[in-house]
Amino acid sequence: MNTGTGRLRLRQIGQLLAATPWFVVSPLLRPWHTRWGATDDEVAASMCGDDLVPGCQYRTTRAITIDAPPARVWPWLVQVGMGRAGFYSVDLLDNLARPSAECVLPEHQQLTVGQWIPMSPTPTEATAFTVHSFVPDRSLVWVKPDSTWTWQLTGNPDGSTRLVTRIRARYEWSRPAPAAVSVLLMEFGDFAMIRTMLQGIKSRAERLTAQTT
Repeated sequence: MNTGTGRLRLRQIGQLLAATPWFVVSPLLRPWHTRWGATDDEVAASMCGDDLVPGCQYRTTRAITIDAPPARVWPWLVQVGMGRAGFYSVDLLDNLARPSAECVLPEHQQLTVGQWIPMSPTPTEATAFTVHSFVPDRSLVWVKPDSTWTWQLTGNPDGSTRLVTRIRARYEWSRPAPAAVSVLLMEFGDFAMIRTMLQGIKSRAERLTAQTT
């Protein structure tokens, strides 16, 4: 292992260790973390995709303010996915130790309705999200049979962006094994990963904005 690879792996291990406490305590903090960073109005507001998967037992609305305009935040969302830019989160867990992109990747800036957003190395229709709809620089909706994941960008007067993300997931108890996996991922893993992802998008968008202004 060369020096660069060693440093990268140490950074990724540190990232995982920093997130680990959130995995452990997430079920105890559910009322708080399911609305982390979001205002009462953002939690109560309807969002695109809310009606696509009925009967969801797991619902979250989370938000962060990014000191960059929506047009500088949008490209980071467009390129998300395993085998693409990654998830800007805990790479050892969600990207098979491949580092998430630190720049905008032109080859992954094409977005089409029906396009898959891979969540694993071997995506299937059941595991990969599909692009349901989008409005550039404003909203993006991903859907799969048991869940939706929505992103909303709102520009603020000061030039910053309010980024709100909502996940709605249904536990399919008619299929106990997949449902148990979903419970584990959502109830224990979701908050730690999404919190890190939002912070990762924020740092990347702000850094790129600072470099180009």
